[in-house]
Amino acid sequence: MYTDFFKTFSEQTEKSMEPYVKFNKLVTKNVEVLTELQLNAIRTYSEMGLAQMKAASEVKDATSLTAFSGQQLSVLTKLSQQMMDDSNKLQAIAKEFKDDVEQMTSENLKTVTPA
Repeated sequence: MYTDFFKTFSEQTEKSMEPYVKFNKLVTKNVEVLTELQLNAIRTYSEMGLAQMKAASEVKDATSLTAFSGQQLSVLTKLSQQMMDDSNKLQAIAKEFKDDVEQMTSENLKTVTPA
C-alpha cells in the first residue's frame, strides 16, 4: 500500500518538476555557449590589442611611424568585422534560446490544457 503511494507520489513529483528541469538544462546550455563566446572574444580582442602594442613599440622613426599608421586602417577594419561577427553570433544564440523557450512553453501548455 505504502509502496504504491510513494511510487505514485514520486511519479507525480517527477512529472511536475520536468518543465523546471528542462528549463534549467536549457539555461545552463545557453550560459555555457555565451561563456564560450565571451572567452573567445576576450582572447581575440586581447591578441589584437597586444599585437597593436607590439607594433607601436617598434616605432622608432618617421618611416616606421608611417608604416604603423598605414596598418591602422586594416586593424580597425579587422576589429570592426570581428565585432560584427560576435554580434551576429550573440543574436543567433539569443534567437535560438528564445525559440527553445517558446517551444518548451507551448509543449507545457499542451500538456496542461485539454484539447
